[in-house]
Amino acid sequence: MINDLANQTLDYALKNADQAEIYIETTENIDATIQNDQVDFAKEAHSMGLGIRVICDNRMGFAYTTQNKKLEETVKKAVSNAHANLVDENFAFASKSDYPVVKDIYHNKFDTLELEDTISLGKSVIGTVLDNKCQPTSGGVSAGCYKTLIINSEGASCEDASTYFSSFIAVNVPDGEGVSTASESDSSRKLDIDPEKIANKACEIALNSRGGKSVETGDMKILLDHHAASGILSTFSQAINGDNVQRGRSIYADKLDKEVSSPSLNIYDDGTIKGGLNSSRGDGEGTPSQKTVIIENGILRNFIYDIHTANKGKIQSTGNGMRASFNDMPAVGLSNLVVDFKEQEGLSEIKDGILVTDVLGAHTANPISGDFSVEAMNAFKIEKGEVVYPIKKAMLSGNIFSILKDATAASQKTRQLGPFIVPPITVSSLRVVG
Repeated sequence: MINDLANQTLDYALKNADQAEIYIETTENIDATIQNDQVDFAKEAHSMGLGIRVICDNRMGFAYTTQNKKLEETVKKAVSNAHANLVDENFAFASKSDYPVVKDIYHNKFDTLELEDTISLGKSVIGTVLDNKCQPTSGGVSAGCYKTLIINSEGASCEDASTYFSSFIAVNVPDGEGVSTASESDSSRKLDIDPEKIANKACEIALNSRGGKSVETGDMKILLDHHAASGILSTFSQAINGDNVQRGRSIYADKLDKEVSSPSLNIYDDGTIKGGLNSSRGDGEGTPSQKTVIIENGILRNFIYDIHTANKGKIQSTGNGMRASFNDMPAVGLSNLVVDFKEQEGLSEIKDGILVTDVLGAHTANPISGDFSVEAMNAFKIEKGEVVYPIKKAMLSGNIFSILKDATAASQKTRQLGPFIVPPITVSSLRVVG
């Protein structure tokens, strides 16, 4: 049915445009929301939407609909939008291609999952938090199934099906006159997330954060746990975006094939990783997913591109034309960004430093200079290789591009948080303001 709908729409679009692309997305979601100590809201949702892009005389137009009866009207809107757009010879659609086999991104347990199952998992989270003598404040359990189809006038045809499971919990616990707070989350393509483990971890952090002490202002070694590391790395991702590079908004714009980080560091973007949260056969434009080496032994090798930015640079798309939804145009974005250090300096080797569980305010960092100032969340003082006490409040400031020149992994255990697959990271020196 969906294929027939796509082909029917494509045929009609090509009567009105030089080139056309049809993107259809169907979603099923099952969610249970936690508010305080109860599952506050649970729902099942199904949706389908269709996005149409057309090229008319080197002008791009886009429109979308959720109603099958309005396909012709939506095509006309896309064509009208194209005629109102500027001429750009770099507009193009994906060519006919072979697509990679990507494993473990669809888990058939979703097919038999019921709303009661997510409610039960939510109640399990709440029960575990209460058993730890903590108070749940917000959270939830979610499951989703996403199916997409892209076809275009150039012969490209790519179908993808994936599942997604996640759980999140935020807790607090009395701490003198105030409260100690913490949160934890996990996501997977499989229904293998452990809500009780997530809840226990959040409670452990909150309980251990009670009775925080002040820390003196100064420069010191910082161990960024997985959440903190991924938060700060979001600024780095802006610098390797081909669109930012072409607009002069990247510090790396003139650094290709030059050393930009520690020689022990390798970073690559890979949309084909087994079980990757953003893995798929093709990107949001129908370009096959691939592995793109960004930094190799400290040397900057590539940026990431969608078709439009790649054409502007007279190179090939790296399969990073990402869509948030059928109602959105593709834009340059990460798939799975893997950060891999050869060198390691773990907690036991740190004589004097701070362990930071998470950071607040990473989005305020300067994406061009890389300068940041963030609040350290659930931070702990490290002395002689051991965590000795929690820190009441501290700000961290530094520069992400400087960090990459001397950082190491704190362990080999990686986690995927959003698009980032990272180990905990040890940074030789950041400014700490107590």
